[in-house]
Amino acid sequence: MFTITVEQQQYKTYILTDETTGSQIEVVPERGGIITRWRVRNQEIFYLDSERFTHPQLSVRGGNPILFPICGNLPDNIYTYNGQRYTLKQHGFARDLPWEVTHQETQDKASLTLVLKSNEQTKAVYPFDFQLIFTYQLQGNTLEIKQQYQNLSSTPMPFSAGFHPYFLTSGDKHQLQFHIPSQEYQDQSTKEIHPFDGSFDFTREEIDVGFGGLTSQSATVIDPNRQLKLTLDYDRIYSRLVFWTIKGKDFYCLEPWTAPRNALNTGENLTVLAPKASCTASVRLTANLL
Repeated sequence: MFTITVEQQQYKTYILTDETTGSQIEVVPERGGIITRWRVRNQEIFYLDSERFTHPQLSVRGGNPILFPICGNLPDNIYTYNGQRYTLKQHGFARDLPWEVTHQETQDKASLTLVLKSNEQTKAVYPFDFQLIFTYQLQGNTLEIKQQYQNLSSTPMPFSAGFHPYFLTSGDKHQLQFHIPSQEYQDQSTKEIHPFDGSFDFTREEIDVGFGGLTSQSATVIDPNRQLKLTLDYDRIYSRLVFWTIKGKDFYCLEPWTAPRNALNTGENLTVLAPKASCTASVRLTANLL
């Protein structure tokens, strides 16, 4: 049995539940359409800095923020399009704007569809008419995010997109087991390329690395302390995985991106939609309790 209930917390919150398996997600459309919580059999899968979340002026640290129309940051937050310079802050604006709920379903899954449309505020920093349609689907221990990106402009629309999930962990991160389909990563701070053997140096204050050359559409992380195996499946449009964590914080992020940082300037792996065209994508998260 699947249910969707609405609670007025600090923000209007949609709670999708699979009663049979005891899995649940919470979605806050007003705060960037974000999924703030995901539970499987009463285990929290996502990390959320609840105190920070109460401050609208601060970016959310936790849940699963949406990245659009860029992933990462631009040099000096600037890109050039058709000879004009625009300012766009890190990860774009989709995670900061209110989304609109357009459809709910509780037949064979709990499903919630949200829409974000361009407006004068977005066009000041990103001069395109667009519509994003995201559908969150919860079924058993799997959370799927189906996406549709629509270019409503009369000119080609370049963009990159992704997600920034914060996964809750506990204790020593060194015991985490990573299976990422790439043999090397680039360190964001030094720009150096390093071979990847499945482990990270968690004594560092911050780890921020990007994996390219992905050899499959699936990555897994096993957390022995929590008896949890997480699987991240993503469509081919996602050309990059980013891993980020901070020492002393009980989270790690494994993020599917369609393109690397600064793609709006370099064109690397950039998606360009023809006028009036659209494209679809899917990301699927599965949490298996071992």
